[in-house]
Amino acid sequence: IVAPHSAITGTLTGQDFASFGTGAVWLQCSPVSWDAFALELWGPLLNGGLCVLHPGQRPDPVVIAELVDRHAVTSLYLSASLFHVVVDEYPRALDGVRELIVGGEPLSPAHAARALERHPGLRLSNGYGPVEGMVFLTVHPVTAEEVRDGRPVPIGRPLAGKRLRVLNERLRPVTDGSTGELYAAGAGVALGYCGRPELTAERFVADPSGPSGERMYRTGDLVRRRADGVLEYLGRADS
Repeated sequence: IVAPHSAITGTLTGQDFASFGTGAVWLQCSPVSWDAFALELWGPLLNGGLCVLHPGQRPDPVVIAELVDRHAVTSLYLSASLFHVVVDEYPRALDGVRELIVGGEPLSPAHAARALERHPGLRLSNGYGPVEGMVFLTVHPVTAEEVRDGRPVPIGRPLAGKRLRVLNERLRPVTDGSTGELYAAGAGVALGYCGRPELTAERFVADPSGPSGERMYRTGDLVRRRADGVLEYLGRADS
């Protein structure tokens, strides 16, 4: 995937979905091949925060707990599957953490509820975004009330600078509450796939509502926009 430097800066500067500045200590534990690596490393380094490096290429819940305690880590990103393991087997790893973003897979509302019950001061967020959108397209702050009954956790609202559209098969907007495919444009969207022009043309299509020459990325994900602007993930369009 080919992405400009502005994809990183547009996602990690001028945003309010996480704290990256003075006083923030992020743990970098994602593999370098993941776009979350950019979040954990460049988020704090571009904004005046600190970054603690997890040794090796595979995050270990025991090591995470040790590093959080030793370096007073304030902020974490965990894949949903790793978060679920931490909540089940190593809940102390989150002691002292002020904010945690979970992404990559659907977030279990039961695990979110347990984490918030043990850590009532934790700022827990559900992040959504394919790598073509540079880490996150949306982030949703999770509350104990909304996960108490086990309903799926929403994926939230677009980050600043990211333009998301819910469209039908004719690329026309659907009404709030209706199901459509999610398309992304604006800051953070990749340029295409290196050496794969046909796939690039298939997934990065002309934006009928944008400036001349603007393209948008077809995520392949089905969503529904609520009346308050929050997006709910419903599944894949090709499943």
